[in-house]
Amino acid sequence: MSSLLDVIIPVFLIIGFGYCTVWIKLFSIDTIDGLMKFTQNFAIPVLLFNAIAKVDLANIFNLNLFFSFYFGATAGFLIGLLGSHYIFNRPLEDSVAIGFCCLFSNTVMLGLPITERAYGSDALQHNFAIVSIHAPFCYFLGITVMELFKNTEKSISRKSLIILKAMFSNALVVGIVLGFLVNIGGINLAKSIQASVDMITAVALPAALFGMGGILYQYRPEGDAGPIVMICAVSLIIHPAIVWGFGSQLNLTDTQLRSAVITAAMAPGINTYVFANMYDKAKQVASTGVLLSTALSIGTVWVWLSLLP
Repeated sequence: MSSLLDVIIPVFLIIGFGYCTVWIKLFSIDTIDGLMKFTQNFAIPVLLFNAIAKVDLANIFNLNLFFSFYFGATAGFLIGLLGSHYIFNRPLEDSVAIGFCCLFSNTVMLGLPITERAYGSDALQHNFAIVSIHAPFCYFLGITVMELFKNTEKSISRKSLIILKAMFSNALVVGIVLGFLVNIGGINLAKSIQASVDMITAVALPAALFGMGGILYQYRPEGDAGPIVMICAVSLIIHPAIVWGFGSQLNLTDTQLRSAVITAAMAPGINTYVFANMYDKAKQVASTGVLLSTALSIGTVWVWLSLLP
């Protein structure tokens, strides 16, 4: 019970505050959209830049950690894609968007604060290792499969340019890449610049959680029930279970296993709706999947925290 009250509820209360401020019209939709643009396109990329620039890359980059998490993520993507198409009879392009919902966990806005509150700030180094390739991996996989399935006359080289442009125009990817460059290059930021970066980093997650609540208010439960239930099951149960299974077999440390499983157990991120909206496919399913799985994750994350060593 303490993990629910001390770890999970404070995070979701901030989301709830954001939801309620839009519900009672204290904040407008435009205001929340502006806040989310600030967090998604600036504050969180700065947070990731700062984290990647400072971590000991040699110690946190572990192939077994990556394999455990991303094998589970890829399995979730395939389950979502194939299940949507062959069980729920959705078109292939819709199925890719639904598969992306099963692939893209909310590793930053939910995964980071919950892991920090549960296990302390030192545990976040493994979260940052996972996050460092999360957006590039997920967007590369999702966009590549979508572009291959799209019925267009574009050449493979043209589609490759589309994939690369979409990936590297993403602010999260830019922040991560810049963090790697600073870290590998041994660059020390000037004290005044580092102080500004630290200030932005301090507000990134609370502001993002608050804005996320406001964004969720705009989503309405609608769409095919089958794919939505599948998104919730894959994201909240199947993905973390696969990660735990492989992580245990590959002898991850308790700290690594906790970060990997908790990160995998997060609900789909808002980027899943952004992906669906980018291709105009399965938008109702994506938005409802994010809304419902985020609400359900209050209980499922509590269970995972109770089970983990």
